Amino acid sequence: MELKRGVTFSDIKQRLDAVGQSHLLRFHEDLDAASQRGLLDQIAGIELERLPRLVEQYVKRKQAFAIPSDLEPAPCYARDAKTWNRADYRKKGEDLLRAGKIAAFTVAGGQGTRLGFDGPKGTFFGTAITKKPLFRCLAEWILAAQKRFGTIIPWYVMTSPLNHAETVAFFQHHGYFGLSERDVMFFSQGVLPSLDMATGNLLLAEKGMVATNPDGHGGSLRALWTSGAIDDMMRRGVEHLSYVQIDNPLARVIDPVFIGLHASAPDSSAEMSSKMVAKTDPGEKVGVFCRASGKVQVIEYSDLPRDKTEERNATGRLRFNAGSIAIHLISVDFVARLNAGDELSLPLHRAEKKVPYVDSSTGQTIQPPMANAVKLEAFVFDALPLCRSSIVYETDRIDEFAPIKNADGNDSPATCRDTQTERAARWLEAIGVSVPRKPDGKADCVIEVSPTTAWEADDLRNVSLPKSIERGAELAL
Repeated sequence: MELKRGVTFSDIKQRLDAVGQSHLLRFHEDLDAASQRGLLDQIAGIELERLPRLVEQYVKRKQAFAIPSDLEPAPCYARDAKTWNRADYRKKGEDLLRAGKIAAFTVAGGQGTRLGFDGPKGTFFGTAITKKPLFRCLAEWILAAQKRFGTIIPWYVMTSPLNHAETVAFFQHHGYFGLSERDVMFFSQGVLPSLDMATGNLLLAEKGMVATNPDGHGGSLRALWTSGAIDDMMRRGVEHLSYVQIDNPLARVIDPVFIGLHASAPDSSAEMSSKMVAKTDPGEKVGVFCRASGKVQVIEYSDLPRDKTEERNATGRLRFNAGSIAIHLISVDFVARLNAGDELSLPLHRAEKKVPYVDSSTGQTIQPPMANAVKLEAFVFDALPLCRSSIVYETDRIDEFAPIKNADGNDSPATCRDTQTERAARWLEAIGVSVPRKPDGKADCVIEVSPTTAWEADDLRNVSLPKSIERGAELAL
């Protein structure tokens, strides 16, 4: 952010003094002219007047989540139900795609740190055999949809200040994965300052830089507006965004059935809709779709009381069973409305983290041995209660949910590989190809299917395939 014309050191100091944060200028005179300007620019872009309230609300106190008294499971469109016409909604979604009304939106501000990988998470490999990067996994869904429906699907990619330049360079190096450069737009999410857990003071990452952190995937709703992305969509005639996060290579970036439900289901306002999968067990660490006061919302697994987490219905199924997988459809008009008058304000969520900082008295960089800072971020699902009405659509976990978050264990490259293989194995078996199975029922091979080859099992009927897969084989289609 450029420093506004006329804003001076004195102006910034006066604002800092007013909120008790003048220590940020402690080393100003030690910096060269460019670093001084950079520090003042950065501070000018922070909503300093908001800090006392944030410190009082999130640093001095740990807010406990209040469970609504009328909390109930959110209703959903079950994938195997006979109460709604899948084919009809699929056609409606396909019509919107052919009319150019749909865009893809990917939140990709994270780094691969938890994967032991130095770089944007989207550049980490996402497929079981060919090791395609996660960005390419999603790009191939868009390419396949464009060919299938004879349309252009613009792709909006939200980065962060940590990885923006590297992400853009990665796309350029890979020729935008076959997509047109003019149909891919990058923009960076906002940041929030990291706050000292003991004092509420803003931390200095360097003598000339305030410590900040990305403002969470909820910041995407503001960034879409401030970046000009919403204006670009309106110029193109785009009406709805298909929202996915970068760490899930199996996400159906474009799903006509979901689009049709979102846009035309009788109980949908067509503002923001969500996908869910049935939870594997009560302790699975995913948010849960609930309803209170007639509004759909997501309650984090850590906030849902144990009695509700474990509650079961008459059939033995978990009553609060709808796990959020961070896939949404969001209307362009809804995002514009939320930002009208610059009034968008989602609740912030508190996390305690270790943040290296410069000691304002000594100038030495401190590497804290334990959590010393409060980081704040917004979550996109907190916009759901702002809708007039919102729907939830159930999808198959094997078909669409294999996130890569950890180096090993749950949600790792290994579990993603297994899920990719299982989905492909089911598709092959559905058209008569024999797939070897282990005693525990898992496929005894590794299979990878690109969206450009097949969206679903029937598409494989047009592919040259063996009658059976050999045990231990690797097959990339």
